[in-house]
Amino acid sequence: MDDRLSILCFAASYATALVLEVARLYVGQRVRTIYTIGFASLGVVIHTLYLVHRATIEAPLSSWFDWYLMAAWVLGATYTYLALRHPKNAIGIFLLPLVLALTGVAVSIADRTPFAPNRAAAVWATTHGVLLLLGTVAVSIGFAAGVMYLVQAYRLKHKLPPSRGFSLPSLEWLQHLNARAIIVSVLTLGPGILAGVILNLVKHPAGEQGSVAWNDPTVITSLLTAAWLIAALLFEVFYKPARTGRKVAYLTVASFVFLVLMLLVTLVYDSGHASSDTTGPAARSLHARASVRGVPLRSAAPLGRASLACQPLLRASLVHPSLVRPSIAAFAWAVARGSAALSATEGGGK
Repeated sequence: MDDRLSILCFAASYATALVLEVARLYVGQRVRTIYTIGFASLGVVIHTLYLVHRATIEAPLSSWFDWYLMAAWVLGATYTYLALRHPKNAIGIFLLPLVLALTGVAVSIADRTPFAPNRAAAVWATTHGVLLLLGTVAVSIGFAAGVMYLVQAYRLKHKLPPSRGFSLPSLEWLQHLNARAIIVSVLTLGPGILAGVILNLVKHPAGEQGSVAWNDPTVITSLLTAAWLIAALLFEVFYKPARTGRKVAYLTVASFVFLVLMLLVTLVYDSGHASSDTTGPAARSLHARASVRGVPLRSAAPLGRASLACQPLLRASLVHPSLVRPSIAAFAWAVARGSAALSATEGGGK
């Protein structure tokens, strides 16, 4: 099964469903009911087959690539279910962009490198991944419901005439969904982050080399997200006005902002969450590819060391723009030196 073709197929199905959702604003209800749900269902089916195929190659949720695709699948299936239950409401305009965004991140940014296997931490790793996945989906659904609530409330407050083909659920239903989303988010993301902390302690006790530091940006943003969700839940429980109206919608939108911040940090900052394993399948595959070329795996070490040496300067250039030019020059020099060492090694092997 061609990965790119499969991803293109279900992404195109979701995108077509989104286009039909928007087109529904200008054409009849019948188009949305028949074709939109059909394309969304087709996307979910192809998406499911692709994930099953991936599961036969690697363990489920074994990389950030699989994680983002699984989150997109859950949101796509949720939209299909809601569209069948509420065919007159334009829910896809708010949910399908999230599905496409997660798919785009998986394809263009997320790392396909499998997580380092560890039998002793297998249970905690699975718990960590699954709960974070469910929490991400819950926060995303709450965000979509919150935006729909704010849009619907604005329309009713200003007594805007109903747009052709653009119908949203009632404020009462959206308010109920927002409240439930906050509860589910706390019950999934909170224990998920806690499982990650325990996983770090199990894999690397007493701060051994390779552990994720407690002042790591990923850890800090994760704890901030958990703290915000708990605070939002307590605010909703003990402050009655927060249970109704726009306040609960604002809470879910703010929760989504914290979630996006946490996910961006995990993508941009290398915290060791997907550290490579020198004995795992990925390492064996890399070794096999190097052996085919007749180059020992260790011959690439000078290039890796030279590039890693420039990382502090490259990161500093993000804070101080004046360091951009020196960073580029240093990185180019490091790559040239590493490539020369690699070429010398290859020439010696011949």
